[in-house]
Amino acid sequence: FEIQIIGFAKQIGDIADGASGVLEFCGIALLLTGLAVYWYCRSIRFTMLPIVCSLTSLVWQFGTLRLLGYGLDPLAVLVPFLVFAIGVSHGVQQINFIVRGLAHGKTTEQAARESFTGLLIPGTLALITAIVSFITLVLIPIPMVRELAITASIGVGYKIVTNLLMLPVAASLFTFTKEYAEKAMLKREERSRWLHALARVAEPRNAIIAVSIAAAIFGLSVWQSRGRVIGTLQPGAPELRPEARFNRDAVAISEGYDMGLDWLTVVFEAPPDSDRNVAIGAFVDDFAWRMSNIPGVMSVDSYANQLRLYNEGYNEGSPKMSVVPIDPMNYAGLNAEIARLRGYMNKDASMTAAHIYLTDHKAQTINGVIRAAKEFRDTHRLENVKVRLAAGNAGVQAAINDEVEKSELPMMLYVYAAILILVFLAYRDLRAMLACCMPLAVGTFIGYWFMKELQIGLTVATLPVMVLAVGIGVDYAFYIYNRLQLHLGEGATIYQAMEKALAFEAMATIFTAITLALGVVTWSFSPLKFQADMGKLLAFMFIVNLIMALTALPALAVVLERILPRKSRAHVSEILSHPVDKIGIPGRRG
Repeated sequence: FEIQIIGFAKQIGDIADGASGVLEFCGIALLLTGLAVYWYCRSIRFTMLPIVCSLTSLVWQFGTLRLLGYGLDPLAVLVPFLVFAIGVSHGVQQINFIVRGLAHGKTTEQAARESFTGLLIPGTLALITAIVSFITLVLIPIPMVRELAITASIGVGYKIVTNLLMLPVAASLFTFTKEYAEKAMLKREERSRWLHALARVAEPRNAIIAVSIAAAIFGLSVWQSRGRVIGTLQPGAPELRPEARFNRDAVAISEGYDMGLDWLTVVFEAPPDSDRNVAIGAFVDDFAWRMSNIPGVMSVDSYANQLRLYNEGYNEGSPKMSVVPIDPMNYAGLNAEIARLRGYMNKDASMTAAHIYLTDHKAQTINGVIRAAKEFRDTHRLENVKVRLAAGNAGVQAAINDEVEKSELPMMLYVYAAILILVFLAYRDLRAMLACCMPLAVGTFIGYWFMKELQIGLTVATLPVMVLAVGIGVDYAFYIYNRLQLHLGEGATIYQAMEKALAFEAMATIFTAITLALGVVTWSFSPLKFQADMGKLLAFMFIVNLIMALTALPALAVVLERILPRKSRAHVSEILSHPVDKIGIPGRRG
């Protein structure tokens, strides 16, 4: 024989056990991030600098959460480590700038000053956009998601201080030899030789081809992402993996017995003292019969079922009497007995219920049952009786799915609007607004396509990921376009400016994306399914947005320059007007 255990307490216990293992994955991510940063800069001090600054902001974040009375639930427990990865990625940009300055003969203080001024605008834009993307999550009226939004917003806000201010100040206190800087630059340029080929995407003919390919991919991803599911797609507890013991037990019990672990309760609200209104019993009986024939419904246990059972029992068990009584006195007498049971009615029958047990909690199943219940409510009316939807875990899941569906589009629009406004304020250029946002839109729909192919539904765990992927993914665009705008302001042609921008930023941007992906990809091994889905989706979106920033953005910038030629030099913010070195293309010395 085999012992199988299910129930709410067992489910919560398994979730808690899975959440306790998140520290192991975060430790592995921290180690991988540290090794990757060292491989990039070949300096223990430069490796420790972004890590210590990011950990400092984490300490501040945890302290602030404690003061505000917030904790970390299984959904929000991953956010601090995502924020840590964001901090390290911005720290890599600072190191890239400082090492380049040291290689050109600057002192550490001079290099740190230029890093601060050169990255203040793109870094601030990127972090503010990330904060806005987190804040939009507050629109979802689900406490767990709102707590996640507050936790993340606090952490990213502190990054502006620790990574854009503290890091260059701390770096200015170190002393590095010019030999180290030259070796680091030489190693970096050796890794960057292939960027010559990448820079060719900014050639007019290649740019048109690249934009056409991006447009085709955008159209294909929009088409393929149609019909994506709001809600979960797997049976069992959605928080756990399908192979988890709880889910295997749940499936075995639901298959072997006429009972489902997922139920949806519909309530019938009537005026007070309705215990003699026989029409209510017939109305609930009709509803229960119709719902029992809906695909995905395993069984229905309702107030009308109890009326049938008690009526048969009080008539010597005669099957003929398994009906809803029509005599008011008999009806009231049975109600007095049924009221002693919990979950079917209150004492005066002003509220009765039907419990619908489902085969699973898949979005398709829940949506079909909710749709059928609403159809019954709209087509069958009983005077002074209201049909209320819906309680039970499936009813709660249906309400959550409804809120997620309603919140998705407004949240995305708010994030994109914030990006457009920030880009316009920084660069005063319509071309910049289009060049920064259009590649992100392509990446977003590729992400939806990815979710559909991997059977990842849009839930309270994955919707924040899609919103955050936009808010964080725009970092790459800001850093690259910032350099482009600077070189255009110096009088370079669009191709020359893009070639220099990619030469300066591409390698650091690639490494930034890798750092972010390393920080979250370890989540995919979590025993909690929603954490694994978040990890896979975030890592995928970081890489997709990187590819879009290195290909579609330069190509689109060149095409827009030809469609909307400039009448004067590009607008450059005063903070970027400090003297800059003439940056050559990797591999070209002198």
